[in-house]
This record gives sequence, structure tokens and C-alpha cells, in this order.
Amino acid sequence: MPYIKKSQKTQSTLLDIKSQKCGLRSSVFSVNGNEYTGEWQDNKKHGKGTQVWKKSGAIYDGDWKFGKRDGYGTYSVLLPGTNKYARKYCGGWKNGKKHGYGTYYNSSAVYEGEWSEDYRSGWGRMYYENGDFYEGEWLKDKNHGQGIIIFANGNWYEGTWRQGKKNGNGKFYYSDKGQLYEGIWVDGIPKCGTLSDFGRDEAPTPTKYPVPQKIDGMMAFSVFSYADVYTQIICPCL
Repeated sequence: MPYIKKSQKTQSTLLDIKSQKCGLRSSVFSVNGNEYTGEWQDNKKHGKGTQVWKKSGAIYDGDWKFGKRDGYGTYSVLLPGTNKYARKYCGGWKNGKKHGYGTYYNSSAVYEGEWSEDYRSGWGRMYYENGDFYEGEWLKDKNHGQGIIIFANGNWYEGTWRQGKKNGNGKFYYSDKGQLYEGIWVDGIPKCGTLSDFGRDEAPTPTKYPVPQKIDGMMAFSVFSYADVYTQIICPCL
């Protein structure tokens, strides 16, 4: 009876199929030392799993899709000189990037809101380290659209933003002086508007005199710079 030798190609194919990672597997170490424990499909991380990066010590625990973080997951970093971890981001992912709704932590600063391809984009709240608070629209990590920012000193601005700066119609309330500016802003600078008394009786350091309403057919209003420099400006009434 003639002997039929199996082709090496067929044996190699069978070995490849057997060696492929599919389903739940124990820890698998890559060449660079990174460790993954979780589900696989077609030799790629797919489903639930935990990745530990050897170089940084960072950990991701959550959903995977064909080798990339996709779905819901938590990313944490190892604190230098300790064995403790600090949560950095918790929320939605897509194609390996922060996407959807999630919360990002950076020291005492926190962002909670929408993301698009690793950028804060959409609606969200930002708690800054200095005590300022912003709530509104974002585009690629910058305030963009409608939003309100409340400063740690009690002042606040509500209006339109573009590329991280006040642009368009907006209101700025000076809590220390008890005055409210309403007008047009261009690249963070007030250009034309009116200033009126607002909460003057409760203000800690109100101006000596109330804001005049009209002066000989002209409208008077005042503008403060960020350094609280007071300037009197006269504009024609419209």
C-alpha cells in the first residue's frame, strides 16, 4: 500500500489554528512585557479584558474590540514611587480612543462629559484645580459654543465661546463690584456693550457711585480688564 505523506502546509495550518487565541485565556505576555488577561477572538483582544503596560505600569480594564479599547472601560496609572493606582479615565472608548461619555481625572481637576476621538467635544463640565468651574459646549478640548464659567472669586461669564475664548454675545458679572456687563466679545476682549448695577448692595467693594444711565443723549458704560482696571467708555446710543 503506497504511503501518502501529509503536506507540510496542511500541518502548519492546523498548528496555526490551534495556536490562535480565541475565547477566555489566562495571562498572555507580549515581547515587550505587557500583560493581557481576558477574552480573545481571531488572535486579537476582543470582549472583556485587562491590559497592564510594563513600562508605565498603567492598567486598562474594560471592553475590547478586535485588539483595541472599544466600549466601556477604566484607565488607571501607577503613582510614582508607590504601589497605588490613580484612576485617570472612566467611560466610553472607540477604536482605542476616548469617545462617548466619560470622566477624566487630572490631579484635582476633573472633566465630566462627552468625548470624540480623545478630545473633549460636545457638552461637559470642567472643574479646574484653581476652583473655577465651566459648564457648556466643547470642541477639540476647547470651550466652543454656549457655556458658563464661574470663577473662584465669584465672578462669572455666560455666553458664546470660540476656540477657548469669549466670542460673540455674553454677560460678565463682577461680584466684588456688583456690576453686570452685557455686550459683544472678540477673542476674550469686551468690545461694545452696557454696564449696569447688579447686586450692588451685597457687593464687598462696590464702586463709589452707581453707573449713570444716560449722559446728554449718550450711553455710558464701563469695562473691567482681567486685572480689574476700571475704564470709562462713552458710546453712542443705538
